[in-house]
Amino acid sequence: MVKRIVQLVKLFSSDRKEFYLFLKNLLGFYPQNLKLYDIAFIHKSASTLDSQGNFVNNERLEFLGDAVLGSIIADFLYNRFPQEDEGFLTKTRSKLVNRSFLTKLTFEMGLNVFINSNTTKTIEKSHIYGDTLEALIGAIYLDKDYKTTKFFVTKKILSQFVDLNEIEQNDSNFKSQLIEWSQKNKKEISFETTENSSENSKQPKFVAVVKIDNKQIGKGTGTSKKEAHQEAAKESLKKLNDL
Repeated sequence: MVKRIVQLVKLFSSDRKEFYLFLKNLLGFYPQNLKLYDIAFIHKSASTLDSQGNFVNNERLEFLGDAVLGSIIADFLYNRFPQEDEGFLTKTRSKLVNRSFLTKLTFEMGLNVFINSNTTKTIEKSHIYGDTLEALIGAIYLDKDYKTTKFFVTKKILSQFVDLNEIEQNDSNFKSQLIEWSQKNKKEISFETTENSSENSKQPKFVAVVKIDNKQIGKGTGTSKKEAHQEAAKESLKKLNDL
């Protein structure tokens, strides 16, 4: 009881009261370590320095949240679809943790309003929103425990904001689609990836090229090989559909 009162005093006396009350309503519980949640919403473009001179942003929490989210989604799908094979489970998990899908969720949940960033990137090209959702999941995990985090993901996100039937029908894995097309049409397909990062950039940039029968048909870039492959496959599919 005393602990609850202390939490309420912190929430209502803080100059970030609106943000903390939003979190309380979204999460379904009173956040304890408020600093974790503050950090979860700081994009690296708006990094601050702590007393030791270290940069403070949500990258570490995003890293943790990404792993926790993947585990929870795998657990959820394994029990939700007991008759489906590994391929279906992997494909569905990929859709649920896809950056574009996480960005969509971030806006639907209202998280975007509270993100602190100084970037000028467009929504379509930015990972800010999806990364913030993963950072929030990392903060919940550290502030509470795995059980609470699992409840938040399954009951507060999947149950309220995700239509699993629509997810099953919507295939946004462009690389998988392209590979299936090549197999169906008996075409040889290859992905060639190079890293093209500037010395001043902290984040690597990958360039992927898709070749069908040794002829380049698509090209894509991303901050990971996986993202670059998806962008290259997406462009390739568009060109093939226009033929």
